[in-house]
Amino acid sequence: MTTDLPARMLRLLSLLQTRREWSGTELAERLGVTTRTIRRDIDRLRGLGYPVEGTTGHAGGYRLASGAAMPPLILDDEEAIATAVALRTAAGHLTGMEETSLRALAKLERILPARLRAQVAALHQATDTIGWEDRGPRVDPAALTTLATACRDHETVTFDYTTRDGTAARRRADPHHLVASAGLWYLLAHDTGRDDWRVYRLDRITDPVPTRHRFTPRPVPGHDPADYVAQKIATAPARYRALATVHAPADTIRHRTGALPARVQPLDDTTCTVDCSSDSLAHIAQALTALNADYALDADPDVTNYLHHTTERTRRALGT
Repeated sequence: MTTDLPARMLRLLSLLQTRREWSGTELAERLGVTTRTIRRDIDRLRGLGYPVEGTTGHAGGYRLASGAAMPPLILDDEEAIATAVALRTAAGHLTGMEETSLRALAKLERILPARLRAQVAALHQATDTIGWEDRGPRVDPAALTTLATACRDHETVTFDYTTRDGTAARRRADPHHLVASAGLWYLLAHDTGRDDWRVYRLDRITDPVPTRHRFTPRPVPGHDPADYVAQKIATAPARYRALATVHAPADTIRHRTGALPARVQPLDDTTCTVDCSSDSLAHIAQALTALNADYALDADPDVTNYLHHTTERTRRALGT
């Protein structure tokens, strides 16, 4: 290994990451070189930004300390598999770190050998988790990874998409951003067939396939992907209409409910309207309850009937 400097440096870094401290003699024996070579290699690692500290003692030694920045890590097969599975789990459940998990997973899976990618896929397919609450439609983590990688690499993708009315069609699009909101994932992409921006719900996307065609990223309308997606969600058609006039300031309601800003419109300093329209009657009821203020409701008959039935059920449960 003496003449193979890159391989020796990687092996040295891997050893330093496996335990707290190594003596120079131990490292030299493991790598089949002299202690003088170890000292030179340690200096090279320091020059690359790895915080390798020299320790005092009878023989002296080395350890990898924490630094100001995160240096590249060397993982063995088992560590790489465990990391990929953990990142996929975090990406598939809205934990607050899903976007970060996606970026890390895309980087890791890009360099995994084929045999390890197959093991990661097998582990993911064979395992599941118990969720104590419904966080919305589940999204295939493999699809998330594919689309995240395509966003990063500016690679056109094709996929099957089912609209809210059940119509399915094959789409071709240039993916730009993934956005998570209220238990759902959205893909912001430029649809090449329609030559326009589109927002796709990921739970309605199946079989995303990279095309190996690279595109030049376009400026997102408004230059804020999350704001653009939020506007589209807020103005999207819904099955049930429900508009509440609330006796509370708009900023108070936005903070209290977490509603999309475009769905809360001020009428004056003490009153606002809140669009609670949704494809789900239960979600409308939850949104109205979250207002925690007096309101007047303008809604479809299906909504008012559902609320009447819910109110009566609650009264019976309370014995009133």
